[in-house]
Amino acid sequence: MNIFDEPKIDCHNHLFDPARFPYHPDAPYAPSGQEVATQEQFTQVMDAYGVQHALLVGPNSGYHTDNRCLLHALATGQGRFKGVAVVEAGIHLDALAALQAQGVVGIAFNPALYGVASLKDVDGLFGKLAELGLFAQVQVCDDQLLELRRLLEGSRARLLIDHCGRPDVAAGVQQPGFQALLQLADSGRASVKLSGMQKFAASEALLEQSSAYVHALLEAFGADACVWGSDWPFIRQRSRVDYGPLLKLAERLMPDARLRRTVMWDTPRRLFGFA
Repeated sequence: MNIFDEPKIDCHNHLFDPARFPYHPDAPYAPSGQEVATQEQFTQVMDAYGVQHALLVGPNSGYHTDNRCLLHALATGQGRFKGVAVVEAGIHLDALAALQAQGVVGIAFNPALYGVASLKDVDGLFGKLAELGLFAQVQVCDDQLLELRRLLEGSRARLLIDHCGRPDVAAGVQQPGFQALLQLADSGRASVKLSGMQKFAASEALLEQSSAYVHALLEAFGADACVWGSDWPFIRQRSRVDYGPLLKLAERLMPDARLRRTVMWDTPRRLFGFA
């Protein structure tokens, strides 16, 4: 059995449907052209590649804190989707609980886009996430985790780190930010997405430049705390990215079929509550 025939859950992807859900005026980027990615289009991609479920991430690009597109997909996706929303730091607990009741399993934070200072007032929000059992999904890059480590380690919230921590591949696995990510595994509350290799590795050398980081994360966190994601529809990419080759990359990074089943099926089913 190859990866196309195995059960899979894609744990990082986005929907952009400006014709049905216009973009938020404060969004930092407005995807257009082939970056537009509707629920119907993504469902076709999932079906073509044998992906049973997906964790939809409400994007800062396009929608900012407007979660209508995400919530519509959760409501109409026939149980195939869970979601990660984007919210204001001052959101009330009951509003978070209402999102959770609609299939939201976490809240996204993006210091890679907005800077470390964007998390300076989130202690209260992290506490609410802990109370509800929701994930704080955090996207960092380079050595940002060094500045956020105290916040994340001091939080009681479940943590989900995007895109292998987006390391600087020129600095190697010993770079301080990536080592801080590996040490975060000791908290017992953190999981990591083996995703977005195209965000930190060169398109012509994805395997060579990402393998050391993926293997280090698998060793530190264990397969029970690692999940896979595609980052479809691959917005703001400088070169072409396709879904099928990313699946083959995952197969080469994880050649053991039992490991792939754990990372790409068993672990996300358990963490995010897929039926």
